[in-house]
Amino acid sequence: MPIYKTITVSSDTKVYIWKVTESENSLAKNVILTEHCELRMQKMKSKMHRRAFLSIRHLFAAAGFDDAAVYYNDFGKPFLHDGRYISITHSNEFTAIIVSKALEVGIDIEKQRDKILRIAHKFTPLEEYRTLANSEAIIRKLTIVWGAKESLYKIYAQPGLSFLKHIDVKDFYFSDLETTAQILYEGQKSNYKVSFLEFEDFTCVYALRSKNSI
Repeated sequence: MPIYKTITVSSDTKVYIWKVTESENSLAKNVILTEHCELRMQKMKSKMHRRAFLSIRHLFAAAGFDDAAVYYNDFGKPFLHDGRYISITHSNEFTAIIVSKALEVGIDIEKQRDKILRIAHKFTPLEEYRTLANSEAIIRKLTIVWGAKESLYKIYAQPGLSFLKHIDVKDFYFSDLETTAQILYEGQKSNYKVSFLEFEDFTCVYALRSKNSI
């Protein structure tokens, strides 16, 4: 199928989301992988992972570049050779990228599942969610907070960074569709703008690092 959703964040930043419904053979057409990525794909046992991997290359094309334009550092963080910033995510049948000329960016897609209730204490103080009306609302909010912290982690990409101790997401209402966040790690402070949207029981969160971060 064509791209599921495109979001123009600003003149410099754009989000591309794909819903993977095609077969692997269909997705593989007109996709040329680097040797590194070809080896990565060969190691993937899951058909869904391979299809997601290929769909992301179609998102690359939509953003105006191919697989060879992307490289990865030792932590697995992607970069573009032309100097633009990029982040990549996938969850089940959805994949997405965010690309920016001006700011460091991170993106995450998560399926809304009750499993998040069991791990919430690992990334956020649970007492902050007592005012929510029901478990569905708690799951939705926790998924947004997790996605925000995952997005910031992808931007920062430093070993030892703790979701619980070092990343703080400012409280928000669902109707806000955005919030702010901060990382305080080893005496360094950085600030971020976070946006979120929900569709088909999934949550997509993307973050941009503020220019005034220390």
